[in-house]
Amino acid sequence: MKKSGFKVLENEWIPLADGRRLAARIWLPNGAKKNPAPAILEYIPYRKRDGTAQRDEATYPGFAAAGYVGVRVDIAGHGESDGDWDDEYSPRELADGVEVIAWIAAQPWCDGKVGMMGISWGGFNSLQIAALQPPALKAVISIGSTVDRYNDDIHYKNGCLLYANFYWSSVMLCYASRPPDPEVVGDGWRDSWLQRLKTQPFPLATWLEHQRKDEYWKHGSIGEDYGAIEIPALVISGWGDGYVNAPPAAALNLKSARAINGPWIHKYPHFAWPRPRIDFVAEAIAWWDRWLKGIDNGVDALPAYRAYILENVRPLRRREFDPGRWVAVPELPATDTRNRHYYLAPNRQLLDIPGRSQEKIVISPQDTGSACGEFFPLQPNGEMPTDQRRDDSGSLVFDSGTLHQPIEILGRPVLRLKISIDKPLGMIAVRLNDIHPDGAVSRVSWGVLNLAHRKSNENPEAMVPGRAESVEILLNECGYRFMRGHRMRISLSTSYWPMIVPPPEPVTATIKLGPDAVLALPVRGGVDRYEMPEPADENPLPEYPLHEPALSRRWIERNFQTGQSHYRVIDDTGEIEIPGHGLRTRHRHDERTSITVDDPLSYRSLSRYICWMRRGDWSIRTEAESEFRCDADNFYVQARVRAYEGDELVHEREWDERAIARDHL
Repeated sequence: MKKSGFKVLENEWIPLADGRRLAARIWLPNGAKKNPAPAILEYIPYRKRDGTAQRDEATYPGFAAAGYVGVRVDIAGHGESDGDWDDEYSPRELADGVEVIAWIAAQPWCDGKVGMMGISWGGFNSLQIAALQPPALKAVISIGSTVDRYNDDIHYKNGCLLYANFYWSSVMLCYASRPPDPEVVGDGWRDSWLQRLKTQPFPLATWLEHQRKDEYWKHGSIGEDYGAIEIPALVISGWGDGYVNAPPAAALNLKSARAINGPWIHKYPHFAWPRPRIDFVAEAIAWWDRWLKGIDNGVDALPAYRAYILENVRPLRRREFDPGRWVAVPELPATDTRNRHYYLAPNRQLLDIPGRSQEKIVISPQDTGSACGEFFPLQPNGEMPTDQRRDDSGSLVFDSGTLHQPIEILGRPVLRLKISIDKPLGMIAVRLNDIHPDGAVSRVSWGVLNLAHRKSNENPEAMVPGRAESVEILLNECGYRFMRGHRMRISLSTSYWPMIVPPPEPVTATIKLGPDAVLALPVRGGVDRYEMPEPADENPLPEYPLHEPALSRRWIERNFQTGQSHYRVIDDTGEIEIPGHGLRTRHRHDERTSITVDDPLSYRSLSRYICWMRRGDWSIRTEAESEFRCDADNFYVQARVRAYEGDELVHEREWDERAIARDHL
């Protein structure tokens, strides 16, 4: 396909040493074969042919116009790529990526220099492959990623099992069941499909086998050895995303890194919500120009950390725009930020001096947390945290007085507590909230701690019931300005559903107030401003024909007779046609997570994920069903995948119910 200034190679095969081939889509600038250019690689499982085609068209043409070859590669066992998928960020995946980079660098259209980028999966493996130091890889851009796979991904957080662990397993179970496109691979598509279906893993079972921070999670966590990454890295995320901690951590610890945190959810920042957006394509081209072309363009002098400071953000049903301003931190750690201490005091006060010593208890209903939103929202609606007042009603809260002057923070708040619980296992959730003058409550940051992990994620140790111990809860990175007339709130709860799978027994926590209960807020002066250009095209995503309407719903059902709460999700993309080759795709996700208000062992998640693909007379459908439940000693998981060609069932596979022992969870 030829376009102005470049042509698109819809499918190119990249041979690997073991005989497998990976499929690539390539944006080739005119004249690159005579005058080789640097190349930009994105390496993910989300199907270049259909899954990411729309967003790719919003990015790679801009790179091609600036003189860069764009190379979108699907990992093994996905899209048209050969082989089987084994796990996220597996050693084989990363080794294949190193081979891909060497292949790109050796092509006649490449000058031997390669950059790597991506969001989420592609952001993760960009950093992970950089740590392997392939010679041709000269710079990376990582968006929505992590430096710590155990504590800052979708699986666990400070020893707490995340609901997103189940959700993401359900997604990948279905994603991995899709076939290659017959238009690309020919008559062998069906054999390849059946082979994938026979060999695909059930990720949830694997992830639950590793409940501590063991070697499984250390693999791919660049925070285990920051020194392994020697090339420049630009690391980006947004306050609406779950991956907010990686950018400043990377800028602080890597040899040559820069960081950005904006207001966005889990999307590329030139078409993300809430606005304002940034001109990501221009930002990326400047990065590539400096490190791949050697142009002295001032990138070296960029601030270590650029962040959007939110202010007066309302807990709306849909957030189109978040008020605030951009600021710049020249170096990390920041010299203009100081910890200001606030103390949890009697009468539910948050004071700037210690109050008298006193004990308070909290035992939260099991459905406390239903306003938490998703771990990594993909839409700026109910996937983001909503008004916190109901969750606060099941929490122990401490409020500041009405602010007479704004307080601006940028960094990670830390809460230190002296706490005891009446059971060996328990958790504590902490939220930093903004109380608006009209009573609405917005969540600013949050953190959780499995109390058995209070000393170590590698060697957890149950609490002695009734014995008070000092603990520290690190909240997520945040940039926020509490406005005059507002109040600050700290909310403590012993449950955070559905975000966190609960401990095996209801827990009563006793908090010692006074000097032992102190919040450290990273406060800055708050008079500066930094300019971040917005994209000229506010809607860079091309329009694709939609033949069946999309649907997105999230809601809570509460049964006041049984005490049950159900978190319900329906996400349906509608039927989308990809221009050029006419493939039509649709994905529908239907999920229910349930709990009874006084019984943590009632926690249960059910998921059904359906994918459709069709073109003309050819059509397939795959259905993936997963279930998760627990008792005091075990987690129980099971799954099933059915695959249909037309209306004929061609493959069915079940993972029978399996018990996995709870390990301090």
